[in-house]
Formats: sequence, structure tokens, C-alpha cells
Amino acid sequence: MGEFLAQFAVVDIFAGPGGLAEGFSKVPGHEGRSAYRIELSVEKDRTAHGTLQLRAFLRQFAEFPDAYYHWLNNGGTEPAWDKLYPKEWGAASSEALQMELGAEDPDIRLNPRLDAIKQTHGDNVILIGGPPCQAYSLVGRSRNAGKEGYVAAEDGRHFLYREYIRILDRLRPAAFVMENVKGLLSSSIDGESKIIDRVLKDLRGERPGAEKYRLIALRPRSRQQESLYETIHKAPDFVVRAEELRIPQARHRVIIIGLRQDLAGKLPAKQFKGLLDEYTGSCFVRQVIGDLEPLRSGLSKQEDSASAWRTVIADCMARITSMKVFEDRTRQARFKKISERLQRDFKKRNDVPARNGSLPSLPTECPESLRDWLLDPRLEQLPNHETRTHMRSDLERYFFAAAFAEAEGRSPSAEDYPRELAPAHENWETGKFADRFRVQRWDAPSTTITSHISKDGHYFIHPDPLQCRSLTVREAARLQTFPDNYLFKGGRTAQYVQVGNAVPPMLARQIGEALFRLLFSALDQGSDQLQGELADVA
Repeated sequence: MGEFLAQFAVVDIFAGPGGLAEGFSKVPGHEGRSAYRIELSVEKDRTAHGTLQLRAFLRQFAEFPDAYYHWLNNGGTEPAWDKLYPKEWGAASSEALQMELGAEDPDIRLNPRLDAIKQTHGDNVILIGGPPCQAYSLVGRSRNAGKEGYVAAEDGRHFLYREYIRILDRLRPAAFVMENVKGLLSSSIDGESKIIDRVLKDLRGERPGAEKYRLIALRPRSRQQESLYETIHKAPDFVVRAEELRIPQARHRVIIIGLRQDLAGKLPAKQFKGLLDEYTGSCFVRQVIGDLEPLRSGLSKQEDSASAWRTVIADCMARITSMKVFEDRTRQARFKKISERLQRDFKKRNDVPARNGSLPSLPTECPESLRDWLLDPRLEQLPNHETRTHMRSDLERYFFAAAFAEAEGRSPSAEDYPRELAPAHENWETGKFADRFRVQRWDAPSTTITSHISKDGHYFIHPDPLQCRSLTVREAARLQTFPDNYLFKGGRTAQYVQVGNAVPPMLARQIGEALFRLLFSALDQGSDQLQGELADVA
């Protein structure tokens, strides 16, 4: 079995900015090497591909180049990496492929690369990725239902997983990881046929000539199961809840591991129940962004200056404090007391915060493993950390929401807002978007960071009432567990989209470690040295 002790080659499709690949690339493996090497990442979006390519370039180095840190810390024009490091940039350009799967003829560029990877690495190949999820998500389905003439069976996004299956059939890898939104479990084509049933059948290889795979749930809820294999799991068992695994975000995703049948047959299945159980624990918003220097929002549709911001926020606070929010006297008194205290604290501040820039820091209560993962001592400034501009009316709602959360221990719903603060939104009183303005709470995981954060930030209000703003790209990236030195390219809207669409890299590392232990238990059970190394990884 010695041929299996090399790194596993990873093919990452529908890669986004590279969250899955980042986690897998950091898994420690055999003889001091990483367990996985990213051989190919495929992404259609131009700006996400730019982020992907830059990270692929940086992975070519044992330590990131000085020029990278000089750029992040001092700004200016991005260095010409192809001139400074032609070999490493060439390798990154080969690894990160910009291509729309399912649209371009795969025989032109993709299939030759897949065949070469298979020929070079044989059984040491892993496929990871998740087809675009807009057609499966609950919000996406709600929007689609409102489109005149929309027919689910004609929406190509429902069937992009077939491109995943096609690549799976071509590579016949030792294992695969498929990620998607929880809405996949309830999505259907004709109101009867569940998408998940078709996906699971295809992933198992239940068709002529296909490679057979055993499907594995990483953290099944049906704790009475006797085996790690999907044959006795229910579809919901494939849902992984990130907030249970030291990720500071309540992100629920379907994650399916597939292990090739010949390898799965060698595993003592009963020893591998709950493959992510060892990572259990909680992490909250305060623990990853609570120690960052305060920032102010910008002002839209008027002068944006420090003095103008201070005047506007003071006026907003005074107006909110004077409002009647609750009929209940006790609750009203508590809210008013908190609002007045916040007003006093705001007036005591002599300096108005900047809109960008912050020294990288983390609260002492941040878990050590996450601290080591996020911080980079060579960084002097956080990249992608600049605030948005907001309208005065939204600033009032942001202050109200954050003050309400301090008073009530939850984010307010639409029905909690005084009528004076109600936005001119047709769905405000229908209940469809009751939490359109949602503040993140310090002492809880954040809500799911999605690409919607690129729209306006209303769902992602910063918990500090005195900052009165939405989260920056970097704050959202920390909640997604991207390392601070992970730069997102493109304009700010594109950066938000990339962060929201990604798999949390720390969660990806946990998945990669669990899969690594499975693979090597199947491939080299006789090696005492290897088993010792596996125990060290665990």
C-alpha cells in the first residue's frame, strides 16, 4: 500500500474564492507534508477566480513573499507577480481555471486536465466542491415562485450537480466531498420528485458503468445508527451545523462524503460514527470581531465627514431614545435606560472612528486553534476592512436594532419596530421578511453569512450600537473563518459575494482531517507509524 502515502491530489470545482481548498490545503499529512495538494480549481466568476489564483500563487511558498505583506500593509498597486515570481505564478495560473462548468465544451480545456491528473496520481485523487445553490435555497425558491412563467424543471441550476457527477465519473477518485445548502433536502422539480433523492442515487453510482461509492454523514443527528454509512441514514443526517463545531456562525449545509466502494469495504465502520464529534464546541461573534478597533459608517446622499457623521448619529440616538417602543412599562424603561446610556457613552468619545483600517487583533477568549488560524503576525493592517455608506433612515434602524438586542437579548422583528422606523417596503408587514434588519449578537454565533450581504448589509448589523453600521468584508470573512491574510479581490460588492458563497475554511479543514483519517485507515491499516500519525492529527 506504499503508493498511497503520497499527497492526495485535489480537484475543486465550483470553487468560489477557495474556502474548501484553503481548508484542505492546511491538513497535516504523512512525513511532515500536507495531506492534500490542490491540483485544479475551477470557478466561472472573474473576480472570484482572481482571488482563487492569488491564493494558489501564495500556496507555492513555504512563507508568503515580503512583497505581499508590503502591499497589504501599505496599499498601492498590486505587484506584478508574473514578473517577480514567474515560476510560482505560472503554477498558480495552471491550478486556477476560469471556466463555466456546464456551458463550455469540457473536451477543450477541462477533460484533458482531469485525465492528466488521473494518470499522474492514480487513486490518490479527491474531488471536492458544490454546485451553485441559488435554485435550491429557500430564499431562491421564494423568488422563483414569484417569477411569471417560472418552471423548475427548466432551471439549469437544478441540474448543475450533473456536471459534478460527470467529473466524478471521469476521475473515479478515492473519495469526494459535495457541499450544498440545506434547502436541497426539500427542493423538488415537479412537486413530487425530491432533488436530494436523485442526487444521492447519482452519487452512489446507481447507473450502468458508474463507480460505486458509500455515502457518509459527518455528524448525523440519528445517533442510534450502527454504521457510518448512508444506507441507514436519513437525508437530514447529512446536514452539518457549523456553530456546533467551533465556527462562529450558524451555518447549516448539506455535506456528503463519498468513499469508493473498494476502500469503504476495508473500514471498521463502527469505529467511525460522528466523524466531526471531536471538534464540538461553541464560538461567538465577540470572540472573533469583538477586539477590533471601532469604525464608523459612511453617510450616503449627504456630506460624508467625521463631523457630519457625529452629528447625524447623535440625532439618530436622540430620536430613538424619545420613541415609545413597548407598551409594557418595564420593557420600555429598560430600553430607554440602555439608549440613554449609549447616548452618554457616545458623547464621551472625543475621536470619531475612521472608516477603514485596523490592527489585527482578537479577544483573549477566542479559542486558541481559531486564533492561530486567523492571525498573521506579519500583518499591520486588516485587508478588506472598510465600512459601507448608509442612509440616515437606515442608521436610525441600525441603532434601534443594536440597542433593542442589548435590552431584549434578541434581534428585533418587523413587528418590534416603532411605526416611525418602518421602511417603505411592500413586504414589511406581511411577515415574509420580518427580520429584514437583523443585528448580530455579541454572545451568539452569527446568522448565516450569505451572498445577500452584498446587497445592503441590513441582515448583518454590527452588534456595537455606537458604531451604527453593517459588517465589513473582513468581519464577515472572520465569521467565515478566513485567515486575515486572505485577500478578496474585486470591488467591495464582489468581495461580499465571494465571502458569502464560500465554505468556512476552518470547517473545510475539519472535513479534510476526518476524510484523511478515513482514507488512510482504509489504505494502510498495517502501518503502525501511520496510525500513530493519524492519532496525532486527531
